[in-house]
Amino acid sequence: MTMSPHEVQAYVLTYLETLDCQIMERSPAHVTVKLSPEADKALTNRPYYWGFVERTGAPAETMSFTFVFDPDAHQQALEAEEAKAAQLAPPTLPGTPEAPKDTILGRYFGIVPSLPQLGPGRILKEDVVYGSRRLQQIFNAAREGGAFVNLFEQAAKRQLRATAPAVYEPWLGVCFKVEFACDLKKEELHFIGISLRTGEIVEKFGSKLNRRDLSPRLAENMHVQTAKVSLADAGAALESHLTNRLLELDYSWAEKAKERLDLELAVVDTYYEAVLREDTPEVDVDTTSASSTDGSSTDQEHAGTGPSSQIQTSRSGPTRIQKAHLQPVESTGVMIGADVELAAEAAVQAEPETDPEQEKARQAVLDREAMKLQYETRRTEMIWQYEPKVKVTAISSGMFHLR
Repeated sequence: MTMSPHEVQAYVLTYLETLDCQIMERSPAHVTVKLSPEADKALTNRPYYWGFVERTGAPAETMSFTFVFDPDAHQQALEAEEAKAAQLAPPTLPGTPEAPKDTILGRYFGIVPSLPQLGPGRILKEDVVYGSRRLQQIFNAAREGGAFVNLFEQAAKRQLRATAPAVYEPWLGVCFKVEFACDLKKEELHFIGISLRTGEIVEKFGSKLNRRDLSPRLAENMHVQTAKVSLADAGAALESHLTNRLLELDYSWAEKAKERLDLELAVVDTYYEAVLREDTPEVDVDTTSASSTDGSSTDQEHAGTGPSSQIQTSRSGPTRIQKAHLQPVESTGVMIGADVELAAEAAVQAEPETDPEQEKARQAVLDREAMKLQYETRRTEMIWQYEPKVKVTAISSGMFHLR
């Protein structure tokens, strides 16, 4: 979906005029506008300034913008105006300095260099094209401001002079966006209205509103009827009505999307089945260090049974060392060995050497697990892209009091 510069301009102008912005200059390629307070709050992101204005009651000064909808055409128009102004200007002799502009400060202090225009009087210039940040901001502001409205049909002038007041009938109108999505996508808008007095449902509710003059202000000599249908029941009735209409549609596109999904999944399964079917070397459990540890601890347990016990060390190979006889010390009660250094060396466990084959086998297992994860991710992406689905969203709603 895209929008032409003309469509973007029509949308932006509708938004600005709805918020009572002052249009200062307008052409087919741009518009210069002074924002209203409401539009300034929505578009300029100045919460501290507006907080100061609301606290102090100071007069608000809104910002001005030049929105360019067709940059190429606008640039050509500017160049044409500059060329035309240059032709109308009197010719200047070579070497003649440009006459300085007459300013108040210049009369008293001489020629003052010009400064950039700052403050509220400046006019910012932005390109507003489809996909630009400013246009997306206007879309979001219009969606938030128009998510729910409460409008009244304006009465004729003769009704204002009538003796009996006219009666309003309350209607709930909801604009639904229906998305038919698979690897392709289609969107539809359904604006449906329901009377809160009788429960009557009108499908093309927008065409009924286009012929009426609506305003957020309640007109004089008008009376609003009490609703007999609650908003919850009215919303459920609209959803049920739209669901029934969607069930009547042709869903052959969904069957074709499922066929494309099965084909894509078959391709993915065939590719990864060949990869995952490759033989992966098994990883043997390394029991060298565990055996050494068990043997050392066992020997150490037997070492305390008597002077004839033995311990085994794996530092330089399976060597047997006769443990020295321990002599008791009566003054301290501590057993001091004659061969303390050899006993300490025997207690230190050597780090097992890395086997290249085992390391290669571990890496093969890790690669296999990564490939399985990649396979599952790919299948999930294919299902998300090709699986047919219908999504219904209520994008805007409102209460409309009609005669």
